[in-house]
Amino acid sequence: MTETESIAYDVVVLGAGPVGENVADRTRAAGLSTAVVESELVGGECSYWACMPSKALLRPVIARADARRVPGLRQAVQGPLDAAAVLAHRDYFTSDWKDDGQVGWLEGIGAVLYRGHGRLAGPRTVTVTGPDGERHVLTARHAVAVCTGTSALLPGLPGIADVEPWTSREATSAHAVPGRLVVVGGGVVATEMATAWQALGSQVTLLVRGAGLLARMEPFAGELVAAALTEAGADVRTGTSVKSVTRENGTVVVVTDTGDRIEADEILFATGRAPRTEDIGLDTIGLEPGSWLPVDDTLRVTGNDWLYAVGDVNHRALLTHQGKYQARIAGAAIAARAAGTPLDTSAWGAHSATADHGAVPQVVFTDPEAAAVGLSLAEAEATGRRVRAVDVDISSAAGAGLYGDGYRGRARMVVDLDRETLLGVTLVGPGVGELIHSATVAVAAEVPVARLWHAVPSYPTISEVWLRLLEAYRG
Repeated sequence: MTETESIAYDVVVLGAGPVGENVADRTRAAGLSTAVVESELVGGECSYWACMPSKALLRPVIARADARRVPGLRQAVQGPLDAAAVLAHRDYFTSDWKDDGQVGWLEGIGAVLYRGHGRLAGPRTVTVTGPDGERHVLTARHAVAVCTGTSALLPGLPGIADVEPWTSREATSAHAVPGRLVVVGGGVVATEMATAWQALGSQVTLLVRGAGLLARMEPFAGELVAAALTEAGADVRTGTSVKSVTRENGTVVVVTDTGDRIEADEILFATGRAPRTEDIGLDTIGLEPGSWLPVDDTLRVTGNDWLYAVGDVNHRALLTHQGKYQARIAGAAIAARAAGTPLDTSAWGAHSATADHGAVPQVVFTDPEAAAVGLSLAEAEATGRRVRAVDVDISSAAGAGLYGDGYRGRARMVVDLDRETLLGVTLVGPGVGELIHSATVAVAAEVPVARLWHAVPSYPTISEVWLRLLEAYRG
């Protein structure tokens, strides 16, 4: 093993996914020298095994479903999807799992890339062990930002490793359609991958431990998605846990807690995420390896004046767009502290990740899509506020019927009755993913309901659902 002498940078970033890239972009824009360490592909989980490949798989599924709702087009799209073409299109969006373009972008902003495994080696120090055994020691004058994200969490079932189960990575990168697929879980990954692979030709069995799907959203979101999956041919079983799983002569055999035996070609466990902090040297600075890293609103790790944790690793919101938002905040905070200028950490200030606390948007790209921002009714009631939920059928919007025959969807806004502002909005239905940003603006900006009355939706669009919601609230 060879080792270079210590090299000093203003900032060292662990992880070159979208979050790490954005921290580097902001610190470089402020004139700080920045090193980025990555052990896999530059671009991270989102680019190669999550957001981009999953949405590439889902896009033709959703487009076909939408087309089948339109008279005159329905008959033209009755055949099966071309699975090979869909998978090839997915490969295009992952750049065939090559990161040349992302490396070029990182180098273009002036960041220095170190390939290899990065570990903290005490305060402000990172060692990097490269693929050929070479070792670099990097020191940070101002900040180390941990942007290592999360990995799939598998349950502790005996012999599970011998089954070679799918996680989100295999589910988004598989090159063949399994004839039978068991999906374990009821969250975003489970529902999106069940939607995609069922449409591509798999017979999907979805095993959900809880009472319904998408438990973190309003109950009606999971109900509508479950109904659609069932209509598409999936076998959705709620209140069901996996007791054992084995692979016998290539066939996966699942036994549930109800005694059912299910055979499949592959099994996907979408049962949670764990922080990728188990081997990054946290013990050298008095922190627990493998733990989530608690942070303040500038994304600085509690008890440290130089260590930042940005994105999934801090467990505030496990979403790429929220991690990139945090990265912009963290980069600005690091730059301000380096320059010795005051920070604006007030609510909605330039150095405060305020949106993490009540204005987090999310879209689940199933059919129908489910989108939400802010608090659900149950979450809002738990805060002790006086609240009211207003529900409307999205088909009441003139644009819904034009979007497709038999449009099924539901919208809810949760109103703070004392302040008359929105605490949360949930939309479920075809095409609602493109509507959620208007709700995000209303929630984040705390727009009064009286002012929203004057935000006129264009006719005839599905956005007219806003008018229906406000009319229902006014009574």
